[in-house]
Amino acid sequence: MLDSNFKFPGQTAFYKGKVRDVYTIEDRLMVMAVSDRISAFDVVLPRPIPYKGQVLNQVAAIMLEATKDIVPNWVKSTPLPNVTIGLKCETFPVEMVVRGNLTGHAWRTYKTGQRVLCGVTMPEGMKENDFFPQPIITPTTKAHEGHDEDISREEIIAQGLVSKEDYEQLEKYTLALFARGKEMAAERGLILVDTKYEFGKIGDTIYVIDEIHTPDSSRYFYAEGYEENQKAGKQQKQLSKEFVREWLMENGFQGKDGQQVPEMTDEFINSVSERYIELFENITGRKFVKEDVTPEAAEAKIIEALKQL
Repeated sequence: MLDSNFKFPGQTAFYKGKVRDVYTIEDRLMVMAVSDRISAFDVVLPRPIPYKGQVLNQVAAIMLEATKDIVPNWVKSTPLPNVTIGLKCETFPVEMVVRGNLTGHAWRTYKTGQRVLCGVTMPEGMKENDFFPQPIITPTTKAHEGHDEDISREEIIAQGLVSKEDYEQLEKYTLALFARGKEMAAERGLILVDTKYEFGKIGDTIYVIDEIHTPDSSRYFYAEGYEENQKAGKQQKQLSKEFVREWLMENGFQGKDGQQVPEMTDEFINSVSERYIELFENITGRKFVKEDVTPEAAEAKIIEALKQL
């Protein structure tokens, strides 16, 4: 699915994100259709990746089900492999990024000589991909357009973006979800390196929303060979969509003005699709089953599921 054009009874709003089409129903429920669009460097690439939406939605559904004892989640139904229906929450305007290892943005900050990220002091003497003594939370603002921005817990509370009480609860949920995610990854021979969570609220209840522990929102390393690679100063083998960013950079694209997205050949598209399916099977331990449905059948199935809610 590249784009959805559904029309639902009681539909009150529609939002098209980089990869998700979100329908609001009676200001009470949300239908999230995860498309096969793929983005990198805040740019939606010109060609979709077959089954990517199904991979992301099914990983998220599995992970949310496995963590519902920690924090309530927004999911009410998954009527299709790439569609979730859930509660419409008042979304907190921050994303809770949690890092177990010094990699990605944290490493890029660290190697410039800076030791403070989002108000958190990082220890001296660390190498890329080393474990932090304890996981750190480095929140960002949530941007509908452009880049999310780093922000500290102190700034979040001082600016009134989130109350002190709620923010402290978000921190507890974030660390508990990350600990569960690391346990589940370890069972699969993986290390959950970093990830992000989004939360919302209905009344006094906080819910975790959107996707969790997917290859688009998280970074995984293979546990086997991790120590040897660290000692030898080698890069870690990882499971994430980082391989797409690396391909783009190798072909001269980082989302900057004037740069053109390199040609995405059929061969490249198929290789990315196969990689996402491999990610699904490695992360979940389940066999991936490709499912295809026409837009008309999809719409009818979602409408039927909505009637049950």
